[in-house]
Amino acid sequence: MKKRILMFGWEFPPQNSGGLGTACKGLTQALLERKVSLVFVLPKKMGVTDSKLNIITPETGFFSPYFFDSPITPYITGRSYGNNLEKEPSIYGKNLFEEVYRYSLFGKEVAKREKFDIIHAHDWLSLGAGVEAKKISGKPLIAHIHATEFDRGGGEGIDRRVYNAEKEGMMIADKIITVSNFTKNIIITHYGIEKEKVEVVYNGVFPSHGIVSGAHKMKEAGRKMVLFVGRITLQKGPDYFVSAAQKVCRVCDNVFFVMAGSGDMEQSIIKKIAQAGLSDKVFITGFVRGEKLRQLYKMADLFVMPSVSEPFGITPLESLINGTPVLISKQSGSSEVLSHALKVDFWDIDDMASKIISVLRYESLHKCLKDNGSKEALSLSWDKAAEKCIDIYNRI
Repeated sequence: MKKRILMFGWEFPPQNSGGLGTACKGLTQALLERKVSLVFVLPKKMGVTDSKLNIITPETGFFSPYFFDSPITPYITGRSYGNNLEKEPSIYGKNLFEEVYRYSLFGKEVAKREKFDIIHAHDWLSLGAGVEAKKISGKPLIAHIHATEFDRGGGEGIDRRVYNAEKEGMMIADKIITVSNFTKNIIITHYGIEKEKVEVVYNGVFPSHGIVSGAHKMKEAGRKMVLFVGRITLQKGPDYFVSAAQKVCRVCDNVFFVMAGSGDMEQSIIKKIAQAGLSDKVFITGFVRGEKLRQLYKMADLFVMPSVSEPFGITPLESLINGTPVLISKQSGSSEVLSHALKVDFWDIDDMASKIISVLRYESLHKCLKDNGSKEALSLSWDKAAEKCIDIYNRI
């Protein structure tokens, strides 16, 4: 029987700031291709229009978005929400949690108007809306967890209010999907969820897919390029990347490092780069997407993801399908599914630097990682992720 899914999210390409939006697009596109009917709810337009969403819609599918006008933005915190609110109308919640609650009530209203079989909510900002939709409709709720507060807060720095919201939503949900066993174990250990309730559905990758002109010139001059892509924030380990770069530059003259991203640690990372004397070796481009990002992947000789806590990590897959080998932290979900990738503990900058140097120096190693890694990444399709989700839909 054809299922209709009410799905709650909080970002969607082309206006996305990280992997969650990419994952939502990949999963919904694959579900639509399998004739699953979707109603997708967003907290804010974020520059996305109906026609843009229809671009990713196969003729056989149906994609009906609702938009809820809100100052909620991707990766928002309680403090940054307050900064946004100073310029926004007074209809919004006085703090982030009031606003998330307002989105939850909107979820209830959508559930009253729409017909659907299953509710599917992504991460904690959307989970409350999913809970309210479940209460009003009696339909089963799936909580799709892409990251937890333990990933974002580094364990000791977690916001207990966010943690409580996550835990409550997961307790109420009928089924929990995580993007890796790494995240599944966090949920079982730190949230007290029984393991039978949690299922792993790995993310996939899209099989097909001005860049900084200085990078082109340096590549043309024969210099090697090492790439970091992600938010410049604690979770992603940018400080470890710079520390490893400093060690690499001591023994390699013909290398430069590119950090494509932005975030709350950007100024401290710029300061760290300057203090290390790497201003002519390490460059920060700001947030990059689309064709410019693909060009960066293709130009790089090695992609490094030194994340402190990474539930999955789509960027290594994107790098591999663009022909660039990867070095990833063992503290990541993607390390569970990638065999042809170099792996390090995020904190071991000596090992990280050593492996970067090896890939840059030994062409046979570079080619082996590139060729086999690309094949492996292409096998991780969104269609497989959609197939697992449909299986869960049917069982629930």
